[in-house]
Amino acid sequence: MRLRKMMGTFATLAEAAEYFTGDRFATENGMAVTGIGEDWASCELTLTDRHKNANGGIMGGVMFTLADFAFAVCVNQIHRPTVAQQVSINYLNAPKGTKLIATARCKKNGRSSSVVNVDVTDDTGRDIAQFVGTGFKL
Repeated sequence: MRLRKMMGTFATLAEAAEYFTGDRFATENGMAVTGIGEDWASCELTLTDRHKNANGGIMGGVMFTLADFAFAVCVNQIHRPTVAQQVSINYLNAPKGTKLIATARCKKNGRSSSVVNVDVTDDTGRDIAQFVGTGFKL
């Protein structure tokens, strides 16, 4: 039991990816779990025309959802189940690439909550958004 707790709630990336197929809004919009560790997770999305807003840019909700998805994977790797209690996002730049990458890292893992920073970049290395979330452990 102690070893599993140190490794996180998911033993493998495949186990985490399978669990999060239940996050249908994210997965049906093309988002996938691509990496997981003891206190971090990453998710990716290949951008298509379906992700664009009326001005031809990527809809802010796409970036938010990808960041929220990476946050969910990270906090549920630390303690399952965990839900969002408070989140915020700052949009930094418009994407120039064809893919978005969200990397979530736990900054504080407390008894009943955790704080996670999520950096969203595109595949050119451009900083797209910065998301901070507090997860409440159920």
